[in-house]
Amino acid sequence: MSENSFDNLIIGPEVVEHLKHIGYTEMTTIQAESLPHILEGKDVLAKSKTGSGKTAAFGLGVLKNIHLEDMFPQALILCPTRELAEQVTTEIRKLGRYLQNLKILSVCGGTSEEHQVKSLSYGVHIVVGTPGRVMRLIKNKSLQVNEVSTFVLDEADRMLDMGFFDDIDWIESQTLERKQTLLFSATYTDEIIDLSKDFQHEAVEVSVDETHEDEVIKEYFFSAIKGQQQEALVQLFKHFQPQSSLIFCKTKIQCEEIAKVLNKAGIKSLAIHGDLDQNKRTNVLTQFENNSCLTLVATDVAARGLDITDLDAVINYGLPNNPETYTHRIGRTGRAGKKGIALNIFTERDHYKLDEIEESLNQSVEILDLENFPESELNISPLTTTYFISGGRKDKIRPGDILGALVGEVGVDGKAVGNINIQNVFSYVAISSEVTNDYLSGFQKIKIKKRNFKIGPA
Repeated sequence: MSENSFDNLIIGPEVVEHLKHIGYTEMTTIQAESLPHILEGKDVLAKSKTGSGKTAAFGLGVLKNIHLEDMFPQALILCPTRELAEQVTTEIRKLGRYLQNLKILSVCGGTSEEHQVKSLSYGVHIVVGTPGRVMRLIKNKSLQVNEVSTFVLDEADRMLDMGFFDDIDWIESQTLERKQTLLFSATYTDEIIDLSKDFQHEAVEVSVDETHEDEVIKEYFFSAIKGQQQEALVQLFKHFQPQSSLIFCKTKIQCEEIAKVLNKAGIKSLAIHGDLDQNKRTNVLTQFENNSCLTLVATDVAARGLDITDLDAVINYGLPNNPETYTHRIGRTGRAGKKGIALNIFTERDHYKLDEIEESLNQSVEILDLENFPESELNISPLTTTYFISGGRKDKIRPGDILGALVGEVGVDGKAVGNINIQNVFSYVAISSEVTNDYLSGFQKIKIKKRNFKIGPA
């Protein structure tokens, strides 16, 4: 048995079997270091970056403490952004499938407060949310947290950077005085240490430092003539042919331009930036997570909170303003034991930024000639097509209902159905691109639970 096997934890054979079933075969470093302490009920202060497996670490601890017969919030998880909160909610739902009738609710700004209040009135076990909305719901007495026995701060440093300290402090004061508090942060700043001292009791410190090793992430630097960066980008796509990639741009306008250029070249791409409303943002992220588009083109701000764990490539369309941002960006590829590439396209005016990156890496980098990277015939395409369905949780729709309708009414092979993402008033389902044209080209409606709902490409 491996040292990092979940069998080594005191969680029960049925939980271990469930973890294996959903793809958790070995613990990541942060899980192996923190879970024994978390499962013992200790407070933990953990230094760990996005993508390290921290959600499963605190998620398994949260689930262990839930009493299903008690229909009130027993665990509260605070996250800096709605996207991260929803990702955490989805992950804990998956981890907790072995618990029948487990109720988890995400409460964040940008979504209907009315729906959240209604869901809370039915009773929930775990609440995941952003500080502002959680505080608002507590103050209007829709959310009761006086019985919360597990309190989690996810990406605490980012919440402090965003000015949430007073909100977090007030929320914590409304929970049980003696509870388990789990604090996860990418950095150990003085503010984080102070936060731990205020909220935690004899916390166990766990630190997992991530470095980007050459054999894991291969970095390439290309100097392009100003005005020819777009052509260089398409050329590199046709040379490296990444199945999934994240492109960082400096502005919203640039994101839209790059997405259009790539789509014109046959590389299915979507842009994400601050001008997108929440529904459009959810649409874009769902398509990307479902492998229904090859590339996400984003600004740094728009990419915050995105926990994307399976990227073939990260592309910097222009170098970032500081080496720390560069390291954080490229660290989104080469995860979970896989290799990745980082492609950097810059012009002469960005050379000073390259000097700073070299200094931080403590080594010089080679500027490569684009002529040595000829393009080939494009041989990548989206693995799935994501479909929108005009019904969601308010219609009492569950994943099994959608799967049953697709298999029974439309005739789609169940194995061709991928992720099913159910929102309050609509849902998304990913279906293998190999079968969508055959089955769904003529469908505009689908019958689910004896009701007709609209269906179409997202």
